[in-house]
Amino acid sequence: MEVQLQRSYLEYSNALFREGFLDGQFVQLQMLRDDSNPDFVVEVVTLFFEDSQRILNELSKTLDEQNVDFKKIDANVHQLKGSSSSIGAQGVRNACIAFRSFCDAQDVESCLRCLQQVKQEYLLVKSKLEALLRLEQQIVAAGGVVPTLSDFS
Repeated sequence: MEVQLQRSYLEYSNALFREGFLDGQFVQLQMLRDDSNPDFVVEVVTLFFEDSQRILNELSKTLDEQNVDFKKIDANVHQLKGSSSSIGAQGVRNACIAFRSFCDAQDVESCLRCLQQVKQEYLLVKSKLEALLRLEQQIVAAGGVVPTLSDFS
């Protein structure tokens, strides 16, 4: 059972890298997990989910204001870009890069379109990471060790 779960974990992880959802930064994150902090990846990814949701809500609110504060928008998008980069969420990071260029141009309509794209990328990577973390928890519950994806670093 444990070996099958580990195999499933590696196959699913490989697919996430191949399909461009994650990059080598996620491997770096995994390498920080050790016996003293086995839940490190889960904790960091959970914080990413919470922060991202807060930022996305803030962006929606700010873009709906009569006088859009593009400095505030840019600061939030920059923060989201940084946190998505730190866990290897490529799609979110790339959508944020495009978003920031429309902030510079102070183009509200394009910013609204980019916000939808960022939300879509976030929800996609969130569902993929949640599935990966569930596999991790199943491996640990079965008494196994979560494999590290060092092939991708």
